[in-house]
This record gives sequence, C-alpha cells and structure tokens, in this order.
Amino acid sequence: MSDNKLLPVDDALARVLAGADRLGDEDVSLAAARGRTLARDLVAKRTQPPVDVSAMDGYALRAADLAAGPLRLVGESAAGHGYNAPLAPGEAVRIFTGAPVPAGADAILLQEDAEAADGALRARPGASAGAHIRTAGLDFSEGLAALSAGRRLGPAELALAAAMNHATLPVARRPRVALIASGDELVPPGAEPGPSQIIACNSFAVGAIAGDAGAEVIDLGIFRDDLTELERAIGLARDAQADVIVTLGGASVGDRDLLRPALARQGMTLDFWKIAMRPGKPLISGRLGAAHILGLPGNPVASIVCALVFLAPLLRALQGDPDAGMDQTERAVAGADLPPNKGRRDYMRARLTRDAEGRLVATPLPMQDSSLLTELAQSQALLIREPGEPALAAGGSCRIWRLPGY
Repeated sequence: MSDNKLLPVDDALARVLAGADRLGDEDVSLAAARGRTLARDLVAKRTQPPVDVSAMDGYALRAADLAAGPLRLVGESAAGHGYNAPLAPGEAVRIFTGAPVPAGADAILLQEDAEAADGALRARPGASAGAHIRTAGLDFSEGLAALSAGRRLGPAELALAAAMNHATLPVARRPRVALIASGDELVPPGAEPGPSQIIACNSFAVGAIAGDAGAEVIDLGIFRDDLTELERAIGLARDAQADVIVTLGGASVGDRDLLRPALARQGMTLDFWKIAMRPGKPLISGRLGAAHILGLPGNPVASIVCALVFLAPLLRALQGDPDAGMDQTERAVAGADLPPNKGRRDYMRARLTRDAEGRLVATPLPMQDSSLLTELAQSQALLIREPGEPALAAGGSCRIWRLPGY
C-alpha cells in the first residue's frame, strides 16, 4: 500500500476516539483521587474565607483614626480566635495573618510600621495603614462550581476540593487496560535470552503511559507467535473485563504477524490497521464487543510513539476528558537542516535547547531507527514533519511534542 493511500494520523485519532464514551462514575476519597478525572462539576459547600481576614501580621484599625493620635490597644485577633467586639473610634486590635478582622476596622497597620507601648499604638513616621484585608469569598463562595467535570485532579485541584469541604469526590471510573506482548523472540527482563532473542520492554513503557493517563494496567505477559496461544491471551483480556486491549507486536503483514487473524477469529470488528505515520505505520484499531482494540507495532520506539498519540488520548476520553484529542504540540525552531518529508507524518526524536535569543530549538538525533531506545532516551521531544513538507533550513519554524517529563 502506497503512503498516499494510508489513513492520515488525525483521521486515525478521530476514529480511535469515536465512541469512546465515559465508562461510568464512582466516589473516592480525596487521598485516592490524585490523577483521576472529575465526573461532575464540584460545587463549594462553604465560602472561603468565611469572613474578612487579615493578610498580614499587624494591627486592625480605622485608617482615619491614625491621624488623630495614638490609638488604644483593646485586644487581639488570631486565626481561629477572633476579637468579637466591634471597634470603637480610636481603638485598635493586634491581629495576625488569617485572623478575623473586627467589625468596624477597615485597614491593617503592618507590625513593622507600628510602635506599640503601654497599651497605645502609633504609626512610625511616614507609615500609613493599608487595606491588607482578604474579604469574605475572595477565593470562592458557597454554591460556586469551582471545578468542572472533566478536570484532571492534581495537587492544586485536590487542595481546592478539600477547601470546599469535600471529603470524597465523584470521578470517572479508571479504564482497565490489558497488555498482550507477542513474539517468539521475547523473554522477560532478568531471563537469559537465547542467541536470537531480545528482552521484552514495550509493555513497561506502554504500561507507564497508560498509568499516567489514569488507567488500571493489567500486564498479561508474553505469548508465542501461535494463533491458539494468541487467542488464549485475548480470552484472558476479556475475562479481565478489559476496556482496552493493547497488543504489542505482530501487527504487520509477515507470516508470523498473527495478531490480526487471532483478533478476527475472536470477533474483532476492524476499523483500520495502517496509518500514514513514521514510526508506527502498522497500527490495528477496532472493537471486540465493548472493548477497544489497539494493536501497537513491535519496534519499541514505534510502540511508544503510537501509545502517546493514540492510547493516552483514548484513555482520557474514556474518563470524560473533553480535551482528550487536543493538539499538544508547540512551536520551536529547527536546530539542523531537514530534508523534504514524504507521504507520512514523521515523529523525529529530538533534543531541546535554547538559543542566544531564548528560542526553543529542536535538533533531531542523527539516527531515527524505530528500534533505537538509546536515541529516544536522549530525546526531550518529537519533532513533527507533515506529509509532503518541503525541506526546512536550520532556524526555520517547526512543531514539537514534548515527551513525558519534559
């Protein structure tokens, strides 16, 4: 099949995401909600701060009273222990950060700008009282939907949810992802490989990508290049009630690439299996009952790039993320001359630096073979070249996709 007949990457992603509806909801504790996706808008159960509070340590007073002379210190307001009486004219209260502002006070005199002695308070020469007051509801008010459905819950979101007085959160159910690695040449890490065998590594990278996208990962292990054995693996994935079955290797057209026939014999409805992408041309996408099928290439770099481009967005979509298919690229400048690109979108492994002008520079590594993990590990981004894109001189504008962690 010529490159110009292959399915474009953007069309392939749209088809992978089609029908990827949220799987369901569950309530979890705040402590278990990190990385989960909010299933419903979260409404504040209280107002924050609940009353006017001081933003600084100092003295609460009426700003107009300072010009009249020394003020009488009549008490103290601390966080959780306010001064409950209203201030009369000429009075001031010692106050600490986060403490309630007494009724009648409209300003805070900073402690470093004040002179207090024998129950009297004066402002130091040249000092004046400032507002320094956090008004009630400055952060949020009761009834406000401060977090929207589809929001990924990180540290800031969890703190906000807790401050709104939510002990449990409604989140989307985590997709269950079953990983099936196939190949007679594969042995697990720690084993002694034969003369022509290699160590299986794709499942660790793809599993990490799936986990980072919020999935529950079930690694079913390595299976031989045998139809019966591969059908058994698919049966195990179905028994595990996997929402997404990810196969690693065996997706191409060789006599030993048996995953497509095995999936077909199990009843898979095939959507597509070749895309205009480098690395990653042989990519299986289909459905097996309710489960989504993604067959990733066997070459490690191709498997990882396809997992970033297709698997992670699918998993986010299954959790109700409205931005699951959002373009994650950004602009940079090329750090080297680039030749014309042919008929497939190319994801080139690249290092990132800054030039003298502060611009982000992406320089492709010299070897782009899809089996080279050392090159990928030395990269911070994928430099993207579109099909038919002409040659680009160093310094020209390009698009990049930062790799996880960068």
